[in-house]
Amino acid sequence: MMAESTKKMVRPEELENFCVRALRNAGLSEKDARTSAQVLVTNDTWGIHTHGSRQFRGLLRAVKAGRLNVNATPEIVAQGPAWALVDGHHAFPMVTASQAMKTAIDKARGSGTAYVGVKNSSHFGAAGYYANMAAKEDMIGISVSNTDPIMTVPGSRARIFGTNPFSYAIPAGEEKPVFLDIAVSAVAATKVLAAREVGKQVPSDWIVDKEGMPTTDPNEFMDGGAMVPMAGHKGYGLALFIEVLAAVMTGAGITQEVPSWIAEQPNPVGQGHAFIAIDISKIIPIAEFKGRMDRMIREIKSAPKAKGSDRIYLPGEMEWERYEIALKQGIQLPDHVIGSLTEIAQEWGLESELKKLLG
Repeated sequence: MMAESTKKMVRPEELENFCVRALRNAGLSEKDARTSAQVLVTNDTWGIHTHGSRQFRGLLRAVKAGRLNVNATPEIVAQGPAWALVDGHHAFPMVTASQAMKTAIDKARGSGTAYVGVKNSSHFGAAGYYANMAAKEDMIGISVSNTDPIMTVPGSRARIFGTNPFSYAIPAGEEKPVFLDIAVSAVAATKVLAAREVGKQVPSDWIVDKEGMPTTDPNEFMDGGAMVPMAGHKGYGLALFIEVLAAVMTGAGITQEVPSWIAEQPNPVGQGHAFIAIDISKIIPIAEFKGRMDRMIREIKSAPKAKGSDRIYLPGEMEWERYEIALKQGIQLPDHVIGSLTEIAQEWGLESELKKLLG
């Protein structure tokens, strides 16, 4: 039955409505539930299913455990013309992050560039959603977050940083916005866990064992090992900078102070985020900028192809193509997403709604 279900196409708006129902049952307001569902379902339309609607299961369990407060309201606790600090008060993280990026956009309209930091938050999904909020307003958007430490650094064997996601989004004219959304580890931790589940080895530059030595055994990651930063010292340096922007500067938990957002423990996670918006029109007329972006994009795409290659992709181009297909044909949900939605339906009394969703 599970294999059959993955062949069915789910309409994005219907998936969003199902998620809203679950969030409303958990106590969120209609507005907060809709905001949160829009964030994660958009990730599904982009094909980023690891950070899509499947993550509501862990977030709703955090609500039950008291690590998230569905009645909390994010609050600007300090601000200036081009910056602000938001205390999330452990509210649902998509609500906090969306409000923070909107604040950055609003301030950038007056100051040209704005930074908004967040403390007392949790896992906010894929960073790319928030960067694209700025791109929709003809601004350059940057979104980062610190996470629980699972990654080592050159010369160490300890878990020092999280995979600290980084994203940017840049508007264009006739072309689609360019956007990048990455973790600073060599690969996503989910790939290591997936290999472990099926008993496969991983490349030797993905993880180290508890002694800090490269290993191809994914079990070593669970036994005190760690992820490896992408490009060695370069990924390490970027992880550190993100930790400063999202945590050191905001008052959020730093490195070891941040527990896993899905761990069965009683304390709020205390993650930090940072959002930057740049109002392009304050520097260059937006029409001129978009024309120049289109020219650069087309130049890249028309460059000579490598042997065996028939296409050059811009960052985010694959996601936009999946998005357009999802709007026209629906989203094909993988097994792990359907399994997660099934658990949500069982825990929050939505079995009939899920059956209707999956047909």
